[in-house]
Amino acid sequence: MQTNLVQYKVSETVEGFQYNELEGRGLYGLAGRLTIQPEYQRNYIYADGKRDTAVVESLLKGYPLGLIYFNKTGLDLFEVLDGQQRITSIGRFVTGRFAIKVDGLEQYFSGLAKDKQDKILNSQILVYECEGSETEIKEWFKTINIAGVPLNNQELLNAVYSGPFVTAGKEEFSNSQNSNVSKWGAYVSGSALRQDFWERALEWVSNGEENVGAYMSSHRFDKDINEVKTYFNTVIDWVSGVFIDVEPEMRGLDWGRLYEKFHSTAYDPKRLAERVQELYGDPYVKNRKGIWEFVLGGETDYKLLDIRVFDDATKKAKYATQTKDAEANGVSNCGHCVLEGSTNKSKIWKLDEMDADHVEPWSKHGATSLENCMMLCRTHNRAKGNR
Repeated sequence: MQTNLVQYKVSETVEGFQYNELEGRGLYGLAGRLTIQPEYQRNYIYADGKRDTAVVESLLKGYPLGLIYFNKTGLDLFEVLDGQQRITSIGRFVTGRFAIKVDGLEQYFSGLAKDKQDKILNSQILVYECEGSETEIKEWFKTINIAGVPLNNQELLNAVYSGPFVTAGKEEFSNSQNSNVSKWGAYVSGSALRQDFWERALEWVSNGEENVGAYMSSHRFDKDINEVKTYFNTVIDWVSGVFIDVEPEMRGLDWGRLYEKFHSTAYDPKRLAERVQELYGDPYVKNRKGIWEFVLGGETDYKLLDIRVFDDATKKAKYATQTKDAEANGVSNCGHCVLEGSTNKSKIWKLDEMDADHVEPWSKHGATSLENCMMLCRTHNRAKGNR
C-alpha cells in the first residue's frame, strides 16, 4: 500500500460539505471529491454536545486534530479511511448544525468573530492519502487507531464485508429516525448508531454470533436484506405477542434463540403475564432476567431464576438445633440418614458437610426462612432436588 502525506485547510476539506440528518452520515467534502462516510464506516456518533464541540474547540485553541487517513479511489477522488467523526463534526459546525460556547455564550459559526472563523477555516489538517487493494485498505482500516471510540465488532464486520448488503442493512437498522427503533429498544439493548440492532438481527437470522461473518460474506452483494428484516421482525412480533407487559429486564435477552426454541408452543398471554408478575415480585428470585425463559419452558429449569439460598446465619442456627436434638436422641442430624436406616443413621455431620434445603420446596411456595429450613448431608440434599 502506498501513502502520501499532505496538508489540507479546513476550508478545503469542508467545501461542498453535505450531511444526511436522517441517517446520521457525513456525505461529501473537498467540493464533492471526498466521500466522508463510505459503506464500511460507522455512523456519526459525535453529535452529543461534548465530542463534537471538543473537535471545534481544539481548532480554536490551535491544537492538532491528529492524523487523518484518506483512501484514494480514483483520479483525485478520495474516501475517509479514518477521521470521519472529526471531519463531520467540523462540517456540521461550519454549516450551522450546532453551537459551541465562546466566552460563555452559545455561538454558531455564522455568529463568530471574523478572526475566529478564519482561524477555524485556515487550520491545517494533516492527511495520509493511501492507495492499495481492497484487502490492504480493509486490513489497514481494522488496525489504525480510531480517535475517540474504538470500532466495535459489528462495525469491523461492516468494514470487512462492505457492499450493497451492508448499505441496505445500515439504512434499515442503523437509522435512529426509523419509527421501529422504539419498539425494538424494548427487547434489544444498545443503539442504532452503534450497530446494535443490525448486529442482533444478523445474529438471529444466522443462528448465532459465530455465524454472522459467514452470513455477511455469502450475502455481501445482495441488494436487499429482506430475509434479515423479516426474521428480525418476526421474532420481535412473537415476543410482543406472547408477553403483554414489557419489563426492563427483557432488554438484551437472546430472543432469537428463545424464538427458535419455543415459537411452536401455544401460550396463553394473559396467564403468562400473571405468572411473570408473580415471579417478578417474588423476593426469592435473584435473577429476574431468567423469568421469561423459565415460564416459556414450562417452569422446570429453576437454575434460570437463581433462587435465593439460605444465608449463613440461618444455616448455623438450624444446624445447632438439629444437632442438639439428634445428639439427645442418639440419631444422625440428617433426617434422611435416619429415615433410610443407613450406616450413617447415627452419624453427626459437621456443618461444612451439610447443605440447607427447603422443607416445603420454593416451587410449591415454600419460603426461604428459618422455619422452612432443614439441614441435610450433601449426598441426600443432592438426591432430593426440588421435590
